[in-house]
Amino acid sequence: MSKASVLFVTGNANKLKEVQRLLSKVTQYEITNQNLDLEEIQESSLEEIARKKILQAIAVLPKGQRVVVEDTALGFDALNGLPGAYIKWFLKKMSLDDIVKILDPFEKKTAEAITTVAYSDENGDIKIFQGITKGKIVKPRGNLDFGWDAIFEPLIEEGNKDVLTYGEMAKDFKNSLSHRGKAFKLFEEYLITQG
Repeated sequence: MSKASVLFVTGNANKLKEVQRLLSKVTQYEITNQNLDLEEIQESSLEEIARKKILQAIAVLPKGQRVVVEDTALGFDALNGLPGAYIKWFLKKMSLDDIVKILDPFEKKTAEAITTVAYSDENGDIKIFQGITKGKIVKPRGNLDFGWDAIFEPLIEEGNKDVLTYGEMAKDFKNSLSHRGKAFKLFEEYLITQG
């Protein structure tokens, strides 16, 4: 008997692998993916962005499909949470060094990394899960291949005793304290309780 699937809406193979690792305790479902061209919602509420994204996805996918989407933000405390969900667009137009320079006029370099996960079950019921990691923005260090990982250094209080950026961390260690890891852990716990 084959497993039921949870369809993760992404075209990014690395993100799919990361989410499959994060949901490794969920044995009753197979985590697969599909790349859908969803409209990028311009909204300040991360929960609302995720909710609108999942509604778009379930509107075009076959009825009864379990679907998950995620949206990630990086908010600078000195800028009252900006760029937030718009960080994706900043990365398309600016280098990591240029993004770091945005905070040059400010003493405060702290930030929050936030992932919001929206899940729709086979009945279309939607649940939202959110993970937040507090850190600071630093000059790029480590692997530059995964978004803004190289400029985000989680705080020691978050478990980052070696004071590394996400870009310098081993994947398993990063997943243990990252915003995405926290959000998907909540989602994983929910799926496990659903049996």
